Amino acid sequence: MTGTLITVAPTGAESSKAAVPALPVTLDELVATAKECEALGAAIIHVHIRDDDAKPTLDQGRLRATVAGLRESTGLIVQLSSGGSVTDPEADRLAVLDAGPEMASCTMGTVNFGDDVFMNRWEFVVELHTRMQERGIVPEYEIFDLGQLTTLQRLLSSYGLPFGGHVHVDLVMGVPGGMPGTAEALVACRQALRDLPEGTTFSATGIGRSTIPVMLASLSAGGHLRVGMEDTVTYAKGQPVESNMQLVARAVGFAQLAQRPPLSPSEARELLGIPAR
Repeated sequence: MTGTLITVAPTGAESSKAAVPALPVTLDELVATAKECEALGAAIIHVHIRDDDAKPTLDQGRLRATVAGLRESTGLIVQLSSGGSVTDPEADRLAVLDAGPEMASCTMGTVNFGDDVFMNRWEFVVELHTRMQERGIVPEYEIFDLGQLTTLQRLLSSYGLPFGGHVHVDLVMGVPGGMPGTAEALVACRQALRDLPEGTTFSATGIGRSTIPVMLASLSAGGHLRVGMEDTVTYAKGQPVESNMQLVARAVGFAQLAQRPPLSPSEARELLGIPAR
């Protein structure tokens, strides 16, 4: 792999605007962030949205407006989160696909998520996977623990490859209740990836203080990067993140040091099997 796929996850569903004033929560803020991050080297934007009170929502009208606004203003691949927040019902999470994204996340199992439980029943995972196949949406399979890679192998063996034929996973590391954000954990996942279809690619996300170790480990193992204020709101000890652009710029710098410069959105589409616009 000669380039690095960089995903920005600017908002998430956990942090509040009151606690993190720089968090982009309106459509205008999200579009401005997307344009800034694309200019630096991001190719994908992983999207959660908020309502008028800056609370997480899966409102269908807002989702459609967000997809349209991002597609109109940027060349980024728009990836909607099907995870929402941990309290969102399955029906609302499945309906995310109705907003017409190019990509959507597909988490491969239930995981303790801090003090909460992020529920992903097998039947729900299958439904999400097959709906994406039918609608021409490319999944990013989110992996919170090593065993979920075996679940992904089972899913693909039973229900076939995703739309586009390319398998791409994101290793979400450092969530309390999931796998740790360490090089050792990433290497274990890297070895397990060999059981998936040839050509499978992976990104890695380090939550909180694991951000930098995970980025460096992923690059050294041939992987890609996801960064953003969904995953970390501290740039360094005692230093709050000022913007998503700050985190993307650091990821781009690491990728360039590894002599694997950022992939453009068009190059990312070719890699992931997403049709050109």
